[in-house]
Amino acid sequence: MFDCFETMAECCNVSSSISAEDVEAGVSAWKKSFSSAPSKPSKSSKGDEKPVLPVPGQRNVLITSALPYVNNVPHLGNIVGCVLSADVFARFCRLRKYNTLYICGTDEHGTATEAKALAEGLSPREICDKYHAIHSDVYKWFDISFDHFGRTTTPNMTKCAQDVFLKLHEKGFVSEDTVEQLHCAKCDKFLADRFVEGQCPIVTCKYDDARGDQCDACGKLINAVELVNPRCKTCGRGGPQPTIKTSKHLFMELPKLESRLTQWIEESSKNWTNNARVIANSWLKGGLQDRCITRDLKWGTKVPLKGYESKVFYVWFEAPIGYISITADYTDQWEKWWKDPDNVEYYEFMAKDNVPFHSVVFPATLLGTEDENLKWTKVTNLMSTEYLNYEDAKFSKSRGIGVFGNDAQTTGISADIWRFYLIYTRPENADSAFKWDDLALKNNTELLANLGNFVNRALKFCKSQFGGNISPAMEDAFGQSDSDKMFLAQVNESLRVYVDCMEKTRQRDSISAVLSICKLGNQLMQAETPWKKVKSSDEAEKARAAAVVSVCVNLAALVAVLVEPIMPNFSRTILQQLNVTIDQVNCLGVSTSDDPLCFTCVLKPGHVIGDPEPLVREIKPEEVDAFRKQFSGSQAERGGASGSGGGQKPTQKLDAGKFKPLLEDAVKAQSQVADSLKGQDKKAASDLLAYLKKELSALKV
Repeated sequence: MFDCFETMAECCNVSSSISAEDVEAGVSAWKKSFSSAPSKPSKSSKGDEKPVLPVPGQRNVLITSALPYVNNVPHLGNIVGCVLSADVFARFCRLRKYNTLYICGTDEHGTATEAKALAEGLSPREICDKYHAIHSDVYKWFDISFDHFGRTTTPNMTKCAQDVFLKLHEKGFVSEDTVEQLHCAKCDKFLADRFVEGQCPIVTCKYDDARGDQCDACGKLINAVELVNPRCKTCGRGGPQPTIKTSKHLFMELPKLESRLTQWIEESSKNWTNNARVIANSWLKGGLQDRCITRDLKWGTKVPLKGYESKVFYVWFEAPIGYISITADYTDQWEKWWKDPDNVEYYEFMAKDNVPFHSVVFPATLLGTEDENLKWTKVTNLMSTEYLNYEDAKFSKSRGIGVFGNDAQTTGISADIWRFYLIYTRPENADSAFKWDDLALKNNTELLANLGNFVNRALKFCKSQFGGNISPAMEDAFGQSDSDKMFLAQVNESLRVYVDCMEKTRQRDSISAVLSICKLGNQLMQAETPWKKVKSSDEAEKARAAAVVSVCVNLAALVAVLVEPIMPNFSRTILQQLNVTIDQVNCLGVSTSDDPLCFTCVLKPGHVIGDPEPLVREIKPEEVDAFRKQFSGSQAERGGASGSGGGQKPTQKLDAGKFKPLLEDAVKAQSQVADSLKGQDKKAASDLLAYLKKELSALKV
C-alpha cells in the first residue's frame, strides 16, 4: 500500500503492529487539528486549589510512597524506589487530568530514632526536626511534587494510631503475651533491638559489631537474645552484660484475619507488581503468626491501654497508619480519600523490603477494624521495585556506601539529569546498578545526542531561517506522502506505548518511548535536509522545508509534555523556548475512545517561538573519574566530607597519605571541567572545585 514502507521501516524500526487503520487515524487527527482553535492556558497541572479532594464521577488517584525513615539522609536507591517513582506517576496522572493526591512524610518514631539521638547527643525530637528538614530539602531539590510532605510525630498520628488499635482490640484481634528481652541493669530498662550489639550468632560470620536486629556483615536477620556476648549500646563495652528477662507485650492476632486477608489479596493484587504478589503470597503460604505490636521505648505513640502506659507501638504497626494521619494533617476532609474505596484508586510505591508490611500487616490492620459502617480505602496498585546497587556494591545508609541525596547537589549535575538516569535504570523487574560511566553515557547519548539535539536543532533552524514562525505550509506540504503518513503513525505508536507504560508504572519503558519519538524527529530532519531545501529556487522545496521544521517544532512540544513527569524543569525550559505553557500543548488529558491519542498540530501557523538554547551539556570522562574517586569507599573513609551521613562521624582516623593523591587528582580534573564551562554550569562546577580544594587543604599528612 505504501510505496516507501520498507524504507521507513528500515530507517525508523517500524513496529509490525502498525496497521493501515492506524496510519489513516494518524493522518485524520493531524488534518483535523488545523481546524481546531489554539489551546488557551488553563490552571496549572498540579492545581492551586486546596485541598485536593475526590470528585464523584472522576478518576480519583491516591498516591503514597513508603515513608522515609528520619534517622539518616536518603540515598539514590531510597529515592528512586519510593518518592521519585511515585512523583513520576503523580505528575503523569495530573497531565491526564486525573484527580490526584500525593502524600508522603518522614517516619519518626521507633528504636532507630532513639539510637540516632544517642549517637549524636540530641533528643529524639531534635533528631526528627533535623532530619525532617534534611529530607525536605533533598526532595525539594529533586523536584518531588508532594501535595503534602508531613511527619508521623503529630497529634493526628497519635489519634489515628490509637483509634485503629482500640478498634482492633475491641473486635478481639489483640492478645497479651510475654517476650524474652535483654535488660540492662545499669540503665534499668529493656533494650530494644538497636540498643543491643554483640557478636553475630551465625557460625560462618561471628562479626563482633552485629546489631540486635541484623548483622551488617552477613546481612542476616537476627533476634537480640541470640547475640553472643551482648552489650548495651548506651553503656558500651565497659558496662554490665545485659541479661534475659521477660516483658509483657501486645500481639496482633494475624491468624484470625488470614482467611479474609487471603481473599482480599486474591481479589486486589491483580495490578500489583509481580514481586509484591510473590512476597505477599509467600507470607500467606507460610501461615501467618501473631505479631508483636508494642515496644519498650519512650519515643513513640503511647499504647492507650491500662498496664501498658510505659510502652509504645512498634513502628511498623503505626508507620503505614501515617499515610492516614498525614492526609488528616493536610485536610480535615481526609475521610473522603480513606473511607471511600469504591471511588478511589490507591497506589503505593516502595522497594521490595517494605512489601510485607504494606501487603499483609497494614491491610490486615485495616480489615480488622472494618464493619458495615466503615470500609477503608486499601491499596489497589502496590508498585514495588527491586534494589538499586551502587557500582559493584550495595547502597547502605548504615555504612555510608553510595551517593546520597545531598551528595547529588554538590556534583553540578542538574536534578533533572539525576531523575532521568534513576528512572532510566529503575530496578523494575530485577536489581540494577548506578554506575558513573553509565550515567555519563546515557546523558551524552540519549539526552545530549538524541533528545537535546533534536529539540535544539529544530528550534534553532526555525528561529534562524523562519524568524521563529510556525509555517502555514505545514498543513498542505506535510501529511500527503506515504512516508509522512508512516511518520505520523510511528509517532502515535510510541505515544500510545508511552501512555500504556506510564499507566502501568513501567517507567523505564516510557522513557524509551520518548527517546524513540526524538529519534524519529532526528531522522525526519536528516532525511528531509531542510537546510538544503530552504536555499532552493523551487518554491515547493522551500515550503517543504518550512513544513518539516514546523512539524519538528510541534514534535518538540509533544516531547516537552511527555518528559514533564520525568524531567520537570527540562520540560519547563523547552516550553519556555517554545513560548507556550504546558496546558496549551498537553494532549494527554483530552483523548477519548472516539478521539484517539495522536500527535497533532498544537503550535498553529503564525505562532512565534522564543529563543532556543542548548538543553544538555556533556558529562566528560575527567568528571566521571573525579566523581568516582570522590564517592569511593564509605562516608567514614571519606571523612564525612560529603555530608551524606547526616552528621555521621568517622569511626577511624583517615589515612591521609592514601587520600591526598585522590583529592589532588580530583582537584586537577575539576579545574579542567570548570575552565571549560560557562554560566550556571561553570558556577556549579566552580563551587565543587572550591569544596574539593578546601578538603585538600584540611587534609593532614
